[in-house]
Amino acid sequence: MTLKSVQLNLPRTASGLRLNLRQLKVFVATARAGSTRAAADHMARSQSAASAALVDLEGSLGVRLFDRVGRRLVLNEHGRTLLPRAESLLDHAAEVEHLFDGEHATPLRMAASLTIGEYLLPELIGRWKISHPSSPVNLMIGNSGEVVEAVTSFEADIGFIEGPQTHPDLVLRPWLMDRMAIIAAPHHPSVGTVVDLKQLRQAAWALREPGSGTREAAERWLVERLGNLNVDLVLGSTEALKGVVASSSLLGCVSVRAIARELAQGTLVEIATRLPAAMRRLTIVVHRERRLGLGTLDFLSMCSNVDADRMPRT
Repeated sequence: MTLKSVQLNLPRTASGLRLNLRQLKVFVATARAGSTRAAADHMARSQSAASAALVDLEGSLGVRLFDRVGRRLVLNEHGRTLLPRAESLLDHAAEVEHLFDGEHATPLRMAASLTIGEYLLPELIGRWKISHPSSPVNLMIGNSGEVVEAVTSFEADIGFIEGPQTHPDLVLRPWLMDRMAIIAAPHHPSVGTVVDLKQLRQAAWALREPGSGTREAAERWLVERLGNLNVDLVLGSTEALKGVVASSSLLGCVSVRAIARELAQGTLVEIATRLPAAMRRLTIVVHRERRLGLGTLDFLSMCSNVDADRMPRT
């Protein structure tokens, strides 16, 4: 990098503290990898150079940043305090470095639960890329618990979740409303009728895996009113769940945003019941210590202004 040092506002009695960006890079890489050797390999530097940079950083701050546990270096309280600030400083330094070159841009790093990542974000990312053509996008898709973990560990800058999960390090931003639906194959005997609670209790179900926002929403809606369900099949993918339901006598429970195409094509049918509607709020999560880059802020702004009528209907 052309930038060599940056002022970091941390508790310190000495005035004029200046930290080298190279030291911060080594610190972040070590926090990720658990050792200076692995950090050096990641940065294509020698282990001695990485170790020296880390020692210099701790010397400048006057605190230890890691505890040694066996052969691993584990962040202590001081290291955990520094990590989000160091990550943000490096991101902003990269933005400044590439501000005028027109060829590189800081990546958009996101994590999303399956329903959001597969059925909502692709269109939004496509729109965002029109105005940010040189910015790479890294979208990790998993269940809501994995998204929370990715954001709290700084593997992703922002996350999108379906469930009510939270974490003391995260700030939650309410986003779109969603509705859960009970689905069946078009040949299912319940199609065209209003299914009562007894029939739902006796039915065999295909549901998403525990830990997913879709499974949590289904259980909050169904189990509280029906008791324990006869869960015959557990699947880690909404696409797999839809395929199984479409070709069997099982009932499923998913977001209506995930079945818009199948409902239009007639390969799946939403079952009518006497249950109250199951609404849930989709949520954006960010780390409270993370300073987001300009590209990420642009994407969040677009998400907050999204026209719900252009998204899959609830």
